[in-house]
Amino acid sequence: MVQERFQLSGATHDARIFVEALRRPHLGFPHPPKGKYYLADLGPYRGERYHLADFRRGSQPRGMKEVFNHRHSSLRCTIERTFDVWKNRWRIVRQMHSFPFDKQVKIVVASMPLHNFIRVRSKTDSEFKPYDVPSNDEINYENVNEEHRGSVREMEMNEERDRIAQLLMSS
Repeated sequence: MVQERFQLSGATHDARIFVEALRRPHLGFPHPPKGKYYLADLGPYRGERYHLADFRRGSQPRGMKEVFNHRHSSLRCTIERTFDVWKNRWRIVRQMHSFPFDKQVKIVVASMPLHNFIRVRSKTDSEFKPYDVPSNDEINYENVNEEHRGSVREMEMNEERDRIAQLLMSS
């Protein structure tokens, strides 16, 4: 999974790579503990504004679904920018494909805490500056979770998304 994430980034959308990693048990990609989930498990509400650029052009998010979509989009952009900074900082991360999977995992475990430490301790670090401005990346989430349509899992995640959206509205 880590290999695919770094080899295909830019050519293939990361959410699709993530879903593929979850569908391939031989990759050993971890599933979240019971009661937890990945951001990608809770896709945005369809038919509602989603992309941050849509909110910048118009009014603030209105209603439970738009509030959820706005927060979801903001988190997704933060994660994407984090990976971009990480790959720019360490050449070894850009060359993950040349290592066996177990070594890739060790590289991630070693480098991400360093990345986080630098981010927290050095607010003016030059590697972060280009990424501190939110991007207008337009990502199409259609068909990403196609295989789960109508499944019990999809219904559970829709209920969880509604629960989170309601919590966001009340906070």
